Amino acid sequence: MKKLKIALIWKVLIACLLGCLLGRVLPVPAIRIFTTFNYIFSQYIGFMVPLIIIGLVTPAICRVGADAGKMLLFTIVLAYFSSILAGTFSYGVSVSAFPSLLDGVHMNIDKLESDTVNPFFTLDIPAVMNVTSALVLAILTGTLLTITGKGSLKNVIFDFEELVTKAISSTLVPLLPIYVFGIFLKMACVGDILPVLKVFAKIIAVIFAMSIVWLITVYCISGAISRSNPFKNIVSMLPAYLTALGTSSSAATIPVTLSCTRKCGVSEPVSNFSVPLCATIHMPGSMMKITACAITIMMLQGMPFSFDLILGFIMLESITAVAAPGVPGGVIMASLGVLSSVFGFDETGLALIVTLYIVMDSFGTACNVMSDGALALIVDKTFKKSA
Repeated sequence: MKKLKIALIWKVLIACLLGCLLGRVLPVPAIRIFTTFNYIFSQYIGFMVPLIIIGLVTPAICRVGADAGKMLLFTIVLAYFSSILAGTFSYGVSVSAFPSLLDGVHMNIDKLESDTVNPFFTLDIPAVMNVTSALVLAILTGTLLTITGKGSLKNVIFDFEELVTKAISSTLVPLLPIYVFGIFLKMACVGDILPVLKVFAKIIAVIFAMSIVWLITVYCISGAISRSNPFKNIVSMLPAYLTALGTSSSAATIPVTLSCTRKCGVSEPVSNFSVPLCATIHMPGSMMKITACAITIMMLQGMPFSFDLILGFIMLESITAVAAPGVPGGVIMASLGVLSSVFGFDETGLALIVTLYIVMDSFGTACNVMSDGALALIVDKTFKKSA
């Protein structure tokens, strides 16, 4: 996992650099080859997104709903509220800070759609259903399977999950660097690339600072509720944070997270319950990243947006992000359909969001893991009171 994630980050960065450099020197026919690939690959992504949502959200709901009890319901609601709050916090910071950081930078969509760099040919691959239908079907199926307990159908769902996971890891993720390379190659060809790269560097710095502020805030809140020292708890959770930086996987970090939460004073039964569950359903770091990236691209493209629109996206994305926290590249892949359907992003916008997300992937995962410790403290204190 560690080798795969580090390799993916470096491949994306190299793809960005090569695209910027070669876009100025390669002949237009060569650039059109990659434009053709990108068109077909984007069609393939659109075809896969509903399948990803069904294949990953449905079994996730089955697993979460397998147990019953007040602690389960409380933890799910708390995790969902935390993810929504993180996305809302990201929106507030983004609309306040990004306009000055963008400093008049604008992506010329007309140039990017110039006939000179269009694909040689197009191949449309219609999706079997739209994103909303897939999400409703996944939630309904997962919920009904949890209620009825149909074991044979659950096995089919879990087998389908394996197929979707394999498709992500063997087809989508390995081809992402080529996809990113094609986007930056085209952008460099029409002359829009350097200002965008400067903006990206600023945005990444702001999102990292935002995650630090978020972690300090949630630990102060959990410390007040649990009547413990928040900064001592942060220090106790640092091994989990550093491990998540290396693995870029909440699931792979679970053993370290369990140990760290117990050092914070969380009881063993609560930590054994809440940490694995939150590793699946609690995504505040991912929500902050995706929200900030989406707002960045909308500002660059001059697209109108409002708080109501962003809040609707955050609430929907907080459900979708549950689908694939343990799948390399799964969160952003599962999110592309929501980003496209809610905001109407084109191929270029989605590719830029993928690039930003992957570059910051390990930091977002580390923020998710650290936040899990804060929630574990709240759950532990709440149910100690009720006991």
